[in-house]
Amino acid sequence: MNTKLSPPSIFGRSFFGAAATAALALSVPAALVTPSTVAAQAQSSDLTSAITALRAISTMRADFVQADPRGNRVKGVLTLKRPGRIRFQYEKGVPMLIVSDGSALTFIDYSVKQVQRWPIKNSPLGALLDPNRDVMQYGKLVPSNNSQVVSLEVRDKKHPEYGVITMVFIRKAGAPGGLELSSWASLDAQNTRTIVTLTNQQYGVAVPDGTFRFNDPRGAAKH
Repeated sequence: MNTKLSPPSIFGRSFFGAAATAALALSVPAALVTPSTVAAQAQSSDLTSAITALRAISTMRADFVQADPRGNRVKGVLTLKRPGRIRFQYEKGVPMLIVSDGSALTFIDYSVKQVQRWPIKNSPLGALLDPNRDVMQYGKLVPSNNSQVVSLEVRDKKHPEYGVITMVFIRKAGAPGGLELSSWASLDAQNTRTIVTLTNQQYGVAVPDGTFRFNDPRGAAKH
């Protein structure tokens, strides 16, 4: 296994270099209901459902596999606690860590004792983590031939440097909001595409706040 991945590619971004609307309630006269009207209503419902599913996640733990455009793959464990906190703990032998404390994302490379931070909102993962991000405003559905799949693309056209994230949900009765986040694809401003796939999702697990601290390789005890 080649683990020489670009560390921040999990967000689809280079380190170096309001609320969901209610389901459509307006009654449409039967004579005006067309296939396109029905499709639009279904898309509106799915968009609302996907955003509701995101916001219904209080805590989650899952295994992840991260793949970059060169075919490199690395595994680890993701721990999420809303609002804003996430930890990507890479597998043994990969001296990297990505963690968010609720306000900023931090990348730690223990092999070179480097720590870098940037605001959550400046990352594609802001759609997942930032409680102030209006996903309904920036999100749109991506067509799928599989009725069990709902794909949500989020991009801020005014800030292309934030990148694009496309989140894929699978309909599942036991998941928050009835949709399980199964993967996402990130595209950064340099058109570098990264795919993260989740398995063994567990919801509502106890997650201590200390999970989102890290040992600072520059000499400080903990952050």
